[in-house]
Amino acid sequence: MADDGKTSPPSIPEALAAMFALPPELAGALAGGMLDDVPTLFSDPGLATQWSDALVQMQRAWLEFPADAPTAGIFDPRPWTAMAQSWFQAMPLSRPEAQTRLLDETMALWNAVLGQYGLGPNAADPAAPAQLPRSDKRFADPKWREQPFYAVVHQAYLLLAEQLTAMAEAVEGLEPAQKEQVRFATRTLVEALSPANFPLTNPLVMERAVETNGESLKKGLEHLTADLRRGQLTHTDPQAFRLGENIAATPGKVVHETRLFQLIQYTPTTDTVLATPLVIFPPWINRFYILDLNPQKSFVRWAVEQGISVFMVSWKSADETLADVTWDDYIRAQVEAIDVVRARLDVPAVHAIGYCVAGTTLAATLAVLARRGEADRVKSATFFTAQVDFERAGELLNFVDDRQIAMIEQLSPQGFLDGRYMAATFNLLRGTDLIWSYVVRNYLLGEDYPAFDLLHWNGDTTNLPVKWHVDYLRDLYRDNRMVVPDALSADNTPIDLRRIETPLYIQAGREDHIAPPDSVWRIMDHVRGPATFVLAGSGHIAGVVNPPASGKYQYWTNPDRADSLAAFVAGAEEHKGSWWPHWLEWLRAQDPAEVPSRGRRKPGGKGDRVIEDAPGQYVRMR
Repeated sequence: MADDGKTSPPSIPEALAAMFALPPELAGALAGGMLDDVPTLFSDPGLATQWSDALVQMQRAWLEFPADAPTAGIFDPRPWTAMAQSWFQAMPLSRPEAQTRLLDETMALWNAVLGQYGLGPNAADPAAPAQLPRSDKRFADPKWREQPFYAVVHQAYLLLAEQLTAMAEAVEGLEPAQKEQVRFATRTLVEALSPANFPLTNPLVMERAVETNGESLKKGLEHLTADLRRGQLTHTDPQAFRLGENIAATPGKVVHETRLFQLIQYTPTTDTVLATPLVIFPPWINRFYILDLNPQKSFVRWAVEQGISVFMVSWKSADETLADVTWDDYIRAQVEAIDVVRARLDVPAVHAIGYCVAGTTLAATLAVLARRGEADRVKSATFFTAQVDFERAGELLNFVDDRQIAMIEQLSPQGFLDGRYMAATFNLLRGTDLIWSYVVRNYLLGEDYPAFDLLHWNGDTTNLPVKWHVDYLRDLYRDNRMVVPDALSADNTPIDLRRIETPLYIQAGREDHIAPPDSVWRIMDHVRGPATFVLAGSGHIAGVVNPPASGKYQYWTNPDRADSLAAFVAGAEEHKGSWWPHWLEWLRAQDPAEVPSRGRRKPGGKGDRVIEDAPGQYVRMR
């Protein structure tokens, strides 16, 4: 009681005692004294003013966010709530027997954990180290076990996670796609509920807040405010990288431009080069410089140094002017880029690389050229983590039913989908690593942002033409029409993958969650030409961007023509390090002829018309 007769708010132990009917001494021990430090975070009048200013700024950022902004819908919970409700309709959470079982197991766990600290009816020797029944890397720090409060909280959460996951697995009467949606939604919910994500239930956050007298939480609020204004979670220092200086810095020139793409030709650095040039088609979902990060990681720079004439397509981030773009336009763009390179260097054919979705359209381009009798324009084709058969396309299949597609159309009234939606979707696939760990670091611990080029690229989003994107989700992901001969066409030409006889090099990532290796493998089932399959260590990005000098990961090859990925793996030979030299050896085998680089038309040479220096303006457009 306060001296003025007014009732003061209860302390943390008092609140715990009242809530759970605990003896005062047990509640005090459970709180461990740590949470009683919370009031000290606000005791400094100067700091209290700073806190107030930070909260006002965050509120203002939220209220001033324009309702008609392209990303306003990302903060509107209604479409996301409707989606989650459709996923959870079959979950047995409301069944009394399920609730009773969960309550009983929670109380048993509560007593068991407290007993490890000499508390409650199961009290053991408090001097003995606590032996907790569940573990998880998120709670590996010893501070999660030093005090009974945090031990109970994270152990109860892990029990709840187990129960919810088991309920999702036990749901019956659903189509396989619906069952996968329930699993995915359950995992997403469980990840969000982790006590690590909330300041009062995370001992590391509370310790940092006490050490800094609240400055860490104040700084976290400032980070959150900036992200609200940006409309996107920040992963890395936004000022650390500059296009053309320390990323996308391989020298070259933009030598061709359309409304959809720019074509970059890189300056050779060797006396001789392969006679057949290489044109790379990156995914338009991301910026091309994933293949031209810093000089040590750049696939482009490495390829130039190996004596390859390299061209790169840089797709334009969609705006209202590209609202009419369809599948046909991207395939025509690939054909145009191939023909521009052929004409520029006066060669009959090119090597081509298609990464992810651009690999999907490269396969369609090859089928179109084959149907027209023009397959010889492409000497070879390489696919980085690309799919043509989407039956086993992984967790992204959870986002392609009618409800989700309708939501995308609803959120794209200007004819293009803001790239931040796609970024959020891909981050959800690895929520713990790409969302919640950064919520803890950025917002709760108030840490400074690291300078990490790969994460910078990951946040440098591009907008998508919604008309084509929706068709892509419906026709390829949902209905898997690309592998049905002549079910799709492009530029008035039916597509039949069985007509492809071009030599192919197919790379998949063993841990790829966006284009699972079993899905990538299935291109082998639909083409006639000679195909070399390589399984690389790691995932969708690190499995591709793995320069030889790094000495990381490994890859697997199998000279025998296997009937499935499982058969390939069973007979595969493991090789340490990067698969890039293996690909180079394969590429040279397709056409080993070389020509002097000084005799080849270089970008920006005498009498050469160029548009601008690499990396060009399209990669800078938001």
